[in-house]
Amino acid sequence: MPNTPSKTKRFFGSLILGIVFIIIFFALSQKKTQETINLKNQSEYAFSRTPVADPTKKAQPELPELLLIQNTTLKGALPPYSVSAQVLGALVGGFEPEDVQKVIVEYVTEQGDTISSLAQKFNVSVNTILWANSLTQSSILKPGQKLIIPPVSGIIHHVKAGDTVTEVAKKYSAKSEEIISFNSLSDEADVFVGDILVIPNGVMPKPKVVYVPETTPIAKNYFICPITLPCRLSQGLHWYNAVDLTHGQCGEPIYAAAGGKVLKVKITASTSRWAFGGAGNTISILHPNGVVTSYGHIAVSFVSPGDEVLPGDKIALMGGQPGTPGAGLSTGCHLHFGVTGAANSFAK
Repeated sequence: MPNTPSKTKRFFGSLILGIVFIIIFFALSQKKTQETINLKNQSEYAFSRTPVADPTKKAQPELPELLLIQNTTLKGALPPYSVSAQVLGALVGGFEPEDVQKVIVEYVTEQGDTISSLAQKFNVSVNTILWANSLTQSSILKPGQKLIIPPVSGIIHHVKAGDTVTEVAKKYSAKSEEIISFNSLSDEADVFVGDILVIPNGVMPKPKVVYVPETTPIAKNYFICPITLPCRLSQGLHWYNAVDLTHGQCGEPIYAAAGGKVLKVKITASTSRWAFGGAGNTISILHPNGVVTSYGHIAVSFVSPGDEVLPGDKIALMGGQPGTPGAGLSTGCHLHFGVTGAANSFAK
């Protein structure tokens, strides 16, 4: 049997080689399985870190869950027509004049400012600033004084009951089509009590009686706080007769400050800070005493024009987070609460 040792060696050699291949195959399989497990764990961890993965997490307007609410649940609550964009004005901080397109600016005067220099700076007429602020040619500005600066030469008009575009244009020697165009009105009938219109090239009629919106004293308890208590004021009285209320959290409920009828619901998908004149998404409510309240920088509306609301009804969710749809000119989550026709009882 001279070949037996040689055959035995070949047998054991093949056996050892087969075992080595099995070990290598098993090791590679284990490594691939572990990588798959690690990848799965990483995916599950990443998903668990995503805000929308936690159904108990408070809604934020910049998160998909709040946008989902706006796109589904609230779809039926939005107006069935294109909303108009009456200029509401806005408090502007750190602005560049060339950026202030159709926005009414509340400007705080500095040392050396004069009416003429401001007229030149904002490219409007001297009379425009005088009329908007009930000033005269002899008025002297003081540092820290607040002035209203219209976006173009002309008049700022506060719409009263019975006003029409034609009548307003006639009063200020202006053109109806310019008023409609500048204020993005759909037609001459697209004006409501409490609207603030810019009248391009308008001239105050003689005698020069400056229109000062009438405000009537109301009981301090007429308006309830439109946000969840405590009623935290983040900014005092500013344009127009408004205050800012917030707890610093977007997605919180906003309530009707008093009973009344919803006049307008203005919603946009635009993230421009100039949306609706800087006020962003806005609701306005007409109350039985003729007073109008407005609710700016909302994220979501629960009401439609014509709805009747009671004091404390939830009408919206708070927005204002920069970069989110309809936030407007805002630096953070808050409610811009304005009052037309009466004193703002939350002003300090």
